[in-house]
Amino acid sequence: MSFDGYKDEINEGDTVILYLTITQVYSIKAQPKIVNKKGNEVENVFQTPYGALKCGELIGKSYGTKISLSKGWGYVLQPTPELWTITLPHRTQIIYTPDISMIILQLELCPGSMVIESGTGSGSLSHALIRAVKPHGHVYTFDFHEVRAKTATEEFKDHGLASYVTVGHRDVCEDGFGEHMTGKADAVFLDLPHPWLAIPHALTSIKTTGGRLCSFSPCIEQVQKSCLMLLKLGFQDIQTLEVLQTQYSVQQRSIPVINLDFVKAEKDGSEPEKKEREMMKTVTGLPPASSPGHTGYLTFATLPPVWCRSLQISLNEEDILTSVD
Repeated sequence: MSFDGYKDEINEGDTVILYLTITQVYSIKAQPKIVNKKGNEVENVFQTPYGALKCGELIGKSYGTKISLSKGWGYVLQPTPELWTITLPHRTQIIYTPDISMIILQLELCPGSMVIESGTGSGSLSHALIRAVKPHGHVYTFDFHEVRAKTATEEFKDHGLASYVTVGHRDVCEDGFGEHMTGKADAVFLDLPHPWLAIPHALTSIKTTGGRLCSFSPCIEQVQKSCLMLLKLGFQDIQTLEVLQTQYSVQQRSIPVINLDFVKAEKDGSEPEKKEREMMKTVTGLPPASSPGHTGYLTFATLPPVWCRSLQISLNEEDILTSVD
């Protein structure tokens, strides 16, 4: 499948990105027939603002091809985690590319890494994690919602990524990640309503050589409780940050050119020669009129190797537990 590496031609069943404009990007499946809600097999036709597209006609075309529609045209592109994030069907609120890029950087993921994710949600982050750790690494992702877990399993299989990811239906706050995950992970990512309840289970899942943890939370109260639990369990380098993407508008503007005759005349005390004001065109970036909104806080922490972990805690254990509760 096209999610697992680049290829030249579109095959039947491939997920393809249809690009019309920068704000009109869609994911479609290259197959001639689909089953409708009544259970009948019908032709797979995708309606766009620029006309209908028969998806079966994409089979055999090259990626990057310009395709004609009745009222315009578009381009068929290979799917990437970034394009999938903006076109995927939402089952939950998702994490977007600015936060995803920081998560992968801070978790220090590379090919061969073993990473735990909870919860799976719509699979936005999962696709980026898989790309970061394949071909020799693996993603273990968990979701407490059974239907979402099954849907994600089918989606990864459909995208040709099943060998790089294992989906589990599990309440990790109550039951942890399972005994088979003990001491197996290089990194753990948590996107949960009560992440501080899952942090003790993350402690046992990270390798004895140490690893990184990230928790995504929309509310600062969640961050406070998570940080207290991280301190209690001996995590170090705890930091919380917020990623706000600012998009500048690149425009061509005209600016006046300095008239050197005026400068010289001012020096000499003479009258400057009158000239028409000269203008110069330049390209500049303009900041947006409004600031980007809040998405969530990213809390990162390092679990040192087992032989370096200190039993000394800066806060009294009872105080921490009382604060967390």
